[in-house]
Amino acid sequence: MEKSKERLEILAKIDELEKNKLWDISPENDPETKELKPNKVDYLNKKLSSKIATLIANRMGTNYFEKMLKSKQMIIDKVVGIENYLAVDGGAIITCNHFHPCDNYAVYRAIRPYLNGRKLYKVIREGNYTNYPNPIGFFFRHCNTLPLSSNMETMKNFMYAMKTLLGRGEKILIYPEQALWWNYRKPRPCKDGAYKFAVNNGVPIIPMFITMTDSDILDPNGFFVQKYTINIMPAIYPNNDLDKKTNIANMKEQNYNACVKTYEDFYKVKLEYLQ
Repeated sequence: MEKSKERLEILAKIDELEKNKLWDISPENDPETKELKPNKVDYLNKKLSSKIATLIANRMGTNYFEKMLKSKQMIIDKVVGIENYLAVDGGAIITCNHFHPCDNYAVYRAIRPYLNGRKLYKVIREGNYTNYPNPIGFFFRHCNTLPLSSNMETMKNFMYAMKTLLGRGEKILIYPEQALWWNYRKPRPCKDGAYKFAVNNGVPIIPMFITMTDSDILDPNGFFVQKYTINIMPAIYPNNDLDKKTNIANMKEQNYNACVKTYEDFYKVKLEYLQ
């Protein structure tokens, strides 16, 4: 099967971004971002229409992803370190490398037996919430997503929702690398956002890093479907003896170092970036 020209171009862009240390730039051909206004998002699902849409979106999304698992177009090989997730009581921020549009479901699938009726909330980029037509846009807007926004009033609502959800013990997934790099296996340096939210709300980070191996099954783009190992590392807690800026930097560094160690242990190679 011939490999997708579009995916080959994306992989070439990723190589260039890596060489230039542009870790948070998307290689994908994303549409232009539209501003998300405060009246266009119901972060805490207070409206009946939001509750109904979320129920429908989650059921449809689950059916879609479970079919992918059944057909082996997504393969979860194993989960390592679930005891590290179970050791955290209450609200927490989960971080994970971002390499596929479906990797959030892999994270959800790993912890689903232990959510005890709760949901996994996902922080997403503004453009994913505002730009995509249905049916993809419907899932982006209603599958327990928390969109960022360039609008300051919307972000105030976002911050309040984060505080509320974490305060009641929810888990929130954030991609600290920011951009999706398709099938990229290396850890990337993180942005500050996830760690600011952790420090501001006094909650831990649960770092996850998904490693991959080739299966013998081809995806629709002509590449081997990846078999995922979901690695859950020990939680990283804010240090109340540090000032905010140092605390954020310290948590971010610990998260990156944990991912590097997991990468090197799994692939049996030293992490090196393209020059």
